[in-house]
Amino acid sequence: MDLIFWRHSEAFEALEGQDDMSRALTPRGEKQAARMGQWLDRQLPEGVRVMASPSLRTEETAKALGRKYKLKTELLPQAQHHDLLLAAGWPDAKMSVVLIGHQPVLGQTIAYLLGLPAGECAVRKGAVWWLRSRVREAVTQTVVVTVQTPELL
Repeated sequence: MDLIFWRHSEAFEALEGQDDMSRALTPRGEKQAARMGQWLDRQLPEGVRVMASPSLRTEETAKALGRKYKLKTELLPQAQHHDLLLAAGWPDAKMSVVLIGHQPVLGQTIAYLLGLPAGECAVRKGAVWWLRSRVREAVTQTVVVTVQTPELL
């Protein structure tokens, strides 16, 4: 199974009294999402499932991919890594899954899957971490397929 983590692109800071969920992408964030969306669309298989947090900035990021997606509360900013993995069906799902979400939970989930001792890794805005589950000699392994940032596209 391939599990692709995509952090939302750059968003405006919340204004006083503004709900965090209503923060929109900046013009730079829109460009980041468009670049990454085009790259991802070329790499992803046809049957991929795409899920996004129900925040405005993640939904705007998801739209840049140009594929159908579902909004999932399991991807909200305060989620836990097990919420993301359960929503994705890791590691047994039959198809690839893209999760579009937030820090720190994306970094916590990646760190968990890779066994990183710090318990969290930094995920840049707009970046993609592509992981794969495989079984070798009866042992399930997590492999890093690629890490990509919009600035390098």
